Amino acid sequence: MKLIVGLGNPGKKYEQTWHNLGFMVIDNYLKEYQDQTKVKKKFDAEFFEINEIGEKIILAKPQTFMNQSGVAVKQIAKFYKIAVPDIWVIHDDIDLPLGKIRISHNASAAGHRGVQSVIEELGSQAFARFRLGIQPEPPINVNAEDYVLRPMGRIAKIKAEEMIEEVLSALEIALATNLTDAMNDFN
Repeated sequence: MKLIVGLGNPGKKYEQTWHNLGFMVIDNYLKEYQDQTKVKKKFDAEFFEINEIGEKIILAKPQTFMNQSGVAVKQIAKFYKIAVPDIWVIHDDIDLPLGKIRISHNASAAGHRGVQSVIEELGSQAFARFRLGIQPEPPINVNAEDYVLRPMGRIAKIKAEEMIEEVLSALEIALATNLTDAMNDFN
């Protein structure tokens, strides 16, 4: 069993912001399962159960706001008895160029407060991360906290949609084979 978590912030105000890329990936992943899933609200999260390639997959969107994401992740992992290495977290990364994805495993939070919350709550960083680059091109002089919470512009949104498709492909490979194969293909 795998737990795939998209990080973001709940509410309409944040829907089209950079910080909600994790939520957007989960929403796009679920499009092909619309008839088979229903949203469950429990564990401080919206989550969905699907079967993919003979394995049960839990997809989750914590509703605790970004900086407390680990609270929901811990509750779901504990209830379903999911080991930390079987948890995959999808999130924005301002240190990566816009449109670039990186898959890592057992890595530090690198300043991302949502990831730091997951590490603190699980007591481990031994989970996988699908990092989506949001670094503006060209660089702009704005506080990182303000940037991640601002709505995407039209052109940036196109880049984000392309990146989401790439992450969905990476998830597909990781689920069908393993995380290392996805890392080799997409990093």
